[in-house]
Amino acid sequence: MSTTNHGEYFIPEPSKWPVVGTVALTTTVIGAVNTLHSGSTSLFLIAGFLLIAYLLFGWFGTVINESMGGHYNEQVDHSFRLGMMWFIFSEVMFFAAFFGALFYARTYAVPWLGGAGNNAATHEFLWPAFEAAWPVLSNPGELFKAPEEAMGAMGLPAINTAILLTSSVTLTWAHHALRAGNRKHLNIGMILTVLLGISFLILQVEEYIHAYSELGLTLDSGIYGSTFFLLTGFHGFHVTMGTTMLIVILIRCFKGHFTADNHFGFEAVAWYWHFVDVVWLGLFIFVYWL
Repeated sequence: MSTTNHGEYFIPEPSKWPVVGTVALTTTVIGAVNTLHSGSTSLFLIAGFLLIAYLLFGWFGTVINESMGGHYNEQVDHSFRLGMMWFIFSEVMFFAAFFGALFYARTYAVPWLGGAGNNAATHEFLWPAFEAAWPVLSNPGELFKAPEEAMGAMGLPAINTAILLTSSVTLTWAHHALRAGNRKHLNIGMILTVLLGISFLILQVEEYIHAYSELGLTLDSGIYGSTFFLLTGFHGFHVTMGTTMLIVILIRCFKGHFTADNHFGFEAVAWYWHFVDVVWLGLFIFVYWL
């Protein structure tokens, strides 16, 4: 972390933040479900987002105060590194489940419904008019309206890809500046990274508006719409969390909390941001492009 103390292993005081986190996530999920069913933004969803913001800044503040107070030694620093690695691994598994659902639908379910292999009878009985092609732009019956058009890779998705790749470059530049003791380049690099993260989120909102209003692509428009919004939506949530963490790191950079030798708080957020960028590359290739 920011300071190093070679004393005994620090044991923190009992904390309210895990409980706040549980309430925040539960409230957010309830609000998201209510919003999807009602079609209008639920107060629970707004409250959930506010609680998450309170959680992030509050918990970060506690850890920062403990670090600046000299409570963390090398063993604690090692524990933080292991914890961050396992956290990112759990996030990899989280997205792997959704990518797995996408690949299963494209590789097995869609061809099966189209009568591939020995499933001609299944095709005739379940959905005779179905054409096995991805993305799926037709639904049986009129209960769920199919999307009119698929979301292309060019345009906003390509711009967002360039934005995230550029943000990784600016963040890496800031990291090198920190290790070299160049505060000016560190701050410029962090400001650019935060602005790029915010720009990505703004364009993501624009893309969703375009999908709903012009393409007829919604969360309930079939397997294509479901996988599209689950993958891009959860990624957008992670970008939001990452941008929030980058803002915290930017403030700490302005305050001079990090040194060339002790800056794991910076490194942890950089790891997370690069992970989010890699996930987006997978999304761009398999959701938008192929």
